[in-house]
Amino acid sequence: MSDTTEVLRLGLIEGDGIGPEVVGAARKVVDEAMSAAGAAPVEWVPLPMGISAIEQFGDPLPEQTLAALASLDAWILGPHDNVAYPAEHRGGVAPGGAIRKRFGLFANIRPALALPGVRASAPDIDLVIVRENSEGFYADRNMFAGSGEFRPTPDVALSVGLITRQACERVAHEAFRLARTRRHRVTIVHKANVLPLTMGLFRDVCYAVAAGYPDVEVDDEHVDAAAAHLVRGAADYDVLVTENLFGDILSDLAGELSGSLGLAASLNSGNDKAMAQAVHGAAPSLAGRNAANPAALQLSAAMLLGWLGSRDDERRYHDAGHRISRAVAATLAAGIATADLGGLASTSEFTEQVAARVHRR
Repeated sequence: MSDTTEVLRLGLIEGDGIGPEVVGAARKVVDEAMSAAGAAPVEWVPLPMGISAIEQFGDPLPEQTLAALASLDAWILGPHDNVAYPAEHRGGVAPGGAIRKRFGLFANIRPALALPGVRASAPDIDLVIVRENSEGFYADRNMFAGSGEFRPTPDVALSVGLITRQACERVAHEAFRLARTRRHRVTIVHKANVLPLTMGLFRDVCYAVAAGYPDVEVDDEHVDAAAAHLVRGAADYDVLVTENLFGDILSDLAGELSGSLGLAASLNSGNDKAMAQAVHGAAPSLAGRNAANPAALQLSAAMLLGWLGSRDDERRYHDAGHRISRAVAATLAAGIATADLGGLASTSEFTEQVAARVHRR
């Protein structure tokens, strides 16, 4: 354990829609959990992004925000609502994608776990999807400059898929290291039967990495089969590793199978920076109504504290993260939930319940 008394400096990016409410809810439970764990209080650094940043700086992701993030340990990112931006700001790279690319956040870790008190389609689901986050078929992250999606004529649209050995290797190592902390099984998800060069490279590199983890069982599935098997037998999976697009789709499916996207947590991580970001979007229809489910971002913040605990060899950060995860689960098990889960609690009421429970053993 580190004996450092250094204060964590975490960025706080509220974003759009329900962002200010759920980011505030995450901040509150982090503060309570850090106190309960005996850690120094977090130094929060609020930073603009989204509609408010456009109004103030003429840019949904100002350069001053990116510059400030470089000096921070990690950050919590609220959702962005690109479709509501003025027309001149709707194209190009989305703010979250730009942040991931700028700071090399190559792994997107998305757990799916059915919690007591939540009606789940797959009540025994307990898996993690490790999504390669830096390339693949998403046009905002597969080119050094410009977009990997383009239209050479009004009637033709093209999209470039990028798969590199380096990116496959580093995300595979992430998946196998994670599996060693769980049930020691990794499933490689690909589509090499119809994309033999790109998806074949992904599959083959993952198998090559697997040779360095003889204690971890490994197999592979085509993505369409994996989607069907998730619905039929989600409990059969432990860690799934896949490329960007497939991971995005499968993690949404897994989130719904576990009960709700309102519980779907996510961590974007690189070698020395990480970002907590819920899977769900900005839900503008709920904005300002104190009705949004804050659990996904609270659980994402718990993952972030665990990542920081590993990076800094600091058990108090691990403890704080575990306290948040347990407190969210205990709150839901007590029948306290927001409307999307069939409950009556407001955002603030749910958060107060979680904040109180982080102090319990």
